[in-house]
Amino acid sequence: MQSRSETAPIAAHGPADAHGGKSSIFTLFFGAIGVVFGDIGTSPLYTMKETFAGPHPLALDRLHVYGVLSLIFWAVMCVVSIKYVIIIMRADNRGEGGSLALLALLRRTAEGRLGIVRLVSVLGVFAAALFYGDSMITPAISVLSAVEGLEVAAPQLHYAVVPLTIAILVGLFLVQRHGSASIGVLFGPVMTLWFGMLAFLGVMNIGQAPDVLWALSPHYALAFIMQDGVIAFLALGSVVLAVTGAEALYTDMGHFGRLPIRLAWYLLVLPALMLNYFGQGALLLKHPESIENPFFHLAPAWAGVPMVILATVASVIASQAVISGAFSVTRQAIQLGYLPRMNIVHTSEREIGQIYIPALNWTLAVFVIALVLGFQTSSSLASAYGIAVTGTMIIDTVLIAMVMLLLWKWAAKPTILLIAFFLFIDLSFFLANSTKILHGGWFPLAVGIAIFILLTTWNYGRALLKAGLERDAIPVEDFFANVSTRITRVPGTAVFLASVSGGVPLSLLHNLKHNHVLHERVVLLSVIVDEVPFVPADRCVESQEIGGNCFRVNLHYGYMQATNIPKTLANARYDQLGFFYEPMRISYFLSRKTVIPSSKPGMSLWREKLFAWMVRSSATPMEFFCLPVNRVVELGGQVEI
Repeated sequence: MQSRSETAPIAAHGPADAHGGKSSIFTLFFGAIGVVFGDIGTSPLYTMKETFAGPHPLALDRLHVYGVLSLIFWAVMCVVSIKYVIIIMRADNRGEGGSLALLALLRRTAEGRLGIVRLVSVLGVFAAALFYGDSMITPAISVLSAVEGLEVAAPQLHYAVVPLTIAILVGLFLVQRHGSASIGVLFGPVMTLWFGMLAFLGVMNIGQAPDVLWALSPHYALAFIMQDGVIAFLALGSVVLAVTGAEALYTDMGHFGRLPIRLAWYLLVLPALMLNYFGQGALLLKHPESIENPFFHLAPAWAGVPMVILATVASVIASQAVISGAFSVTRQAIQLGYLPRMNIVHTSEREIGQIYIPALNWTLAVFVIALVLGFQTSSSLASAYGIAVTGTMIIDTVLIAMVMLLLWKWAAKPTILLIAFFLFIDLSFFLANSTKILHGGWFPLAVGIAIFILLTTWNYGRALLKAGLERDAIPVEDFFANVSTRITRVPGTAVFLASVSGGVPLSLLHNLKHNHVLHERVVLLSVIVDEVPFVPADRCVESQEIGGNCFRVNLHYGYMQATNIPKTLANARYDQLGFFYEPMRISYFLSRKTVIPSSKPGMSLWREKLFAWMVRSSATPMEFFCLPVNRVVELGGQVEI
């Protein structure tokens, strides 16, 4: 499988194309509420508690409550409402968002500028790597903080918090193989109820202390910072919890489109979150003892258990969105050549985004459960949260700056001032969170660095492997000119998976060496993943007859599409292929390469051994390209890198 950039215009694929039919704004609006805002929507469960009772506790007086609320409000406005919703969401790659989509967009824009391309690649890949650390912590802290509501609603059940959390998480990962399509229809209504409840509880408590609304003024945040200095700076490490999940708005843009996400944010999610935060602030001023869990103390005692149930369901939905996001990012990384092939199961015939990756699912499950067992409480987990998110935010800011200057051609001075403002906020959050590194913040960093090494090792190893094969390759034209007239031809069509470099694939050479025959029709087939989300059907197939009834066929896919070779060939027209597709007369020949690490120039030996292990662990081309088992022949060989 190859990856390349595509510069020709391709029709944009928004929600209508991606999901098989045009959806109304109303439907997409509620879909976005159910999927996009789960992470940021469950932040009120722990943000205020961690700010005032976390590792750097604050006094529960007017100055600190107003100061923290002002910081939360303006952080959400600047980071989410302005940076992500207004600016970054304008930078789509054929309708798709996310760090890898931004990477592909910028690499096309900066094509030919090697330094910029390398910088963009490193930043985009590292942002994707950090996402995996976030995807492990989010389910753990969301579900755990929701179940901790039992300590308020039914204190006698406090011993059951961790076991119940693990049971819910195990169930969540068990149902992934069935897909979320069957329960996904409930996400929108449940999360709409959740945000409605956030707003109602907030208004109810603001009514007890309406003066708390004065905290909307930014001067309270400045007064807090000026008076407390270091303590206020450290408080940013907890305030940032209010904006975790902002990157999901951009990542999930391809599923719902800009307009539904923006409408959902401004009309429902933003008001509900702010009302709830200010309601918690009013509660803490009236009843400082509620700091043990201000969110669950917002409701009257009789509503405790229903609140725990609703919060748990909302946190499960938030976790589901993050897990599905991890599946999506992994598929993009595979298609763009940063991860080896994995077994990808499509759980829905209609929804292209509904996928399940067994190996990733259970890897995430092990780490998430280990986090719950290791940290025990949401407060302890909050110390590990924030590093990955703030790191990703910094990278997004740098990448969007390049988009503004290189692609949108915005005026340099105002753009630099705007980016400097965003970077100041992002770096402040990151530095405040850096104090958490020794208290659990090392975990998402370690995960991000480890996955970054895996992604870059695979990408560089593939380049070395490709270069070695091309160096020893026999030109296709020379090969067929010498053998096609002197070798016995047998009935049928032989499809040999080949690289786009033009060399004869090893499987063809081995087949000829051992069987001494060629099929009556020979097809050298290459799969090319373009750096766009979707490739239209009429541009998916390229075919050229080499001579002697031999063809070179290139199949183009977007990085969000399934690489199903038989289905693509079956849907291709005769004038696209140059021959009739007859599935029962086709044999697929695959080259299984065994990589041998060596002392040749290239990667260091330990990375070559890592690459060789990744090659051995990757899914076979038969699984990845959906080839029929009874029509596949595998021929192996050894390659040194």
